[in-house]
Amino acid sequence: MNGVLPPSNLIPTVATVTDVQELTGLEKLFTLRFDGGRSFVYRPCQFVMVSLPGIGEAPISLSSTPVGGDETIELCVRTAGNLTGALHRLAVGDRVGIRGPYGNGFPLEKIAGKDLLIVAGGLGLAPLRSLINYVRRRREEYKRVILLIGAKRPEDILFRDELGRWEDDPSLEVQITVDVAEPAWQRHVGVITGLFRYVDLDPLNMVAAVVGPPVMYRFVINELLRKGIFEGNIYLSLERRMRCGIGKCGHCQLNGIYLCQDGPVLSYMALKKLQEAL
Repeated sequence: MNGVLPPSNLIPTVATVTDVQELTGLEKLFTLRFDGGRSFVYRPCQFVMVSLPGIGEAPISLSSTPVGGDETIELCVRTAGNLTGALHRLAVGDRVGIRGPYGNGFPLEKIAGKDLLIVAGGLGLAPLRSLINYVRRRREEYKRVILLIGAKRPEDILFRDELGRWEDDPSLEVQITVDVAEPAWQRHVGVITGLFRYVDLDPLNMVAAVVGPPVMYRFVINELLRKGIFEGNIYLSLERRMRCGIGKCGHCQLNGIYLCQDGPVLSYMALKKLQEAL
């Protein structure tokens, strides 16, 4: 019987791999369909717990665009350990367990009617893809949408075909940089904070969504603050040490905050009060 997966689902629901795309040498994009025609309700930048019997379970951000009652989801997985390595060996027709969705996602109600600055570093583009395409589907609800995207090398950039469509979209402002270029690369070279010089921001009407490696956050935050963006309008995702997804194991606890429930998306105003958060 059809039904919507509850947000507090503690028992993995079986999903079948329907498509696998190789994005880079380390990342693959998996499309999963829930068995039994069950649907899945989530928000941009939430995550799920993915399990393989006999191997383990790990948190993976949702990369797909929620439209409401989806029967399929997309997960961008970087091979980095036993479970993710096993996931990379999956083929169409294989099955996995899914728990969730968990976490709070980005505050969509606060972004509506404002300028949106999205800063994606490396694998951070995987969860932010969900937000980008969500906003594109409802483009009339937002003002300027600016994308600043960084990667180590050109071959490390995720969703390259899709990125070309974003660049061709006149309603988006897109800037891309890499740390290390190659002869054929004709775009910006350098760290992602260098892209701020190419965009004019209205700090009084701007909300920033930032996801990337932890080392990036402090430098991006400093740039945003220098631009005059309010601390409460700077949102970051801290996906670290997740284990259970429901605030029971304590692995993701940060000064009384359970990132799997109170986060992983938090404002800089909240994060700056937490020791070791950044």
